[in-house]
Amino acid sequence: MTMRRLSVKEIREFVSRPLFDEKVTLDKDVSWPKISIVTPSYNQAQFLERTILSVLNQNYPNLEYIIIDGGSVDGSVEIIHRYEKYLAYWTSEKDEGQVHALNEGFSKTHGDIVGWQNSDDIYLPFAFKQTSEFFVKHADVDIVFGNTIFISSDETPIGELRFTPFSALTHLYEGMSINNQSSLWRRDIFSRIGMLDTRFQFSMDYEFFLRAAKKNIKLKFLRSYLGALRNHEASKSSTITHISRGDHAKIARIYKNTFLPRWLLKIISLVRRSVYYSIQGDIGYVFAGFVKRCVAVISRIKSSE
Repeated sequence: MTMRRLSVKEIREFVSRPLFDEKVTLDKDVSWPKISIVTPSYNQAQFLERTILSVLNQNYPNLEYIIIDGGSVDGSVEIIHRYEKYLAYWTSEKDEGQVHALNEGFSKTHGDIVGWQNSDDIYLPFAFKQTSEFFVKHADVDIVFGNTIFISSDETPIGELRFTPFSALTHLYEGMSINNQSSLWRRDIFSRIGMLDTRFQFSMDYEFFLRAAKKNIKLKFLRSYLGALRNHEASKSSTITHISRGDHAKIARIYKNTFLPRWLLKIISLVRRSVYYSIQGDIGYVFAGFVKRCVAVISRIKSSE
């Protein structure tokens, strides 16, 4: 199966101005599953409008969009006001952090399908229609996820994250096998497994999807680029990686349920992922990642000499 990766021009165009049909956005077509998106926001005015446009420009016929702002003082509220007529709900007040904001937003959703997009990340064109059509065709599937592009502050693609069919073992021992930027799920799974765990500031999505798999929630991989994660100096991945490591250690302790040594489980996970990459035709992606890691190792060795 082939995938088309968007050019920087296409991505920038998609999030640079309103492209949606106002009538389609405001007049809900109930023949389509309702998709509810929550965006937690706090002082990300530099990127917030592009996130909002990536949701509205899906031109999805049955959309419910909610923004939970934590009391921003950088102009974010003015941006939200600009798109207020297209929002089902929004607020701007001090909260207890991102996870609290997300759970508050999810509690206000009414959609058949839900997801969240951070205020500095974006969805890619046709993500909602692809995903909703997949849900309609596969009634037994609870979570659908796709691949993710890494972008810079100005939407320049700087990398990608290609996934394989989900495995809890791989997710636990090899790292993220799905992320929120490129996934949507049926809202009723909240009643089955609960919402995001407030114990985790950074890795709440990592734990949520792992918990879902452990509760026999069915996850399905859609081999398409659905979202983009923005790398910039103020992003959480750049500023609180130490919290991420702590979160992951806690999650590993909670979900580890085997007597096999960690090194063996990592090898099993790596082999499984490699086999799927081969089947999917992603060998070039694997080779490029291998070369990148080798270059990084060589660079570290040279810098230590």
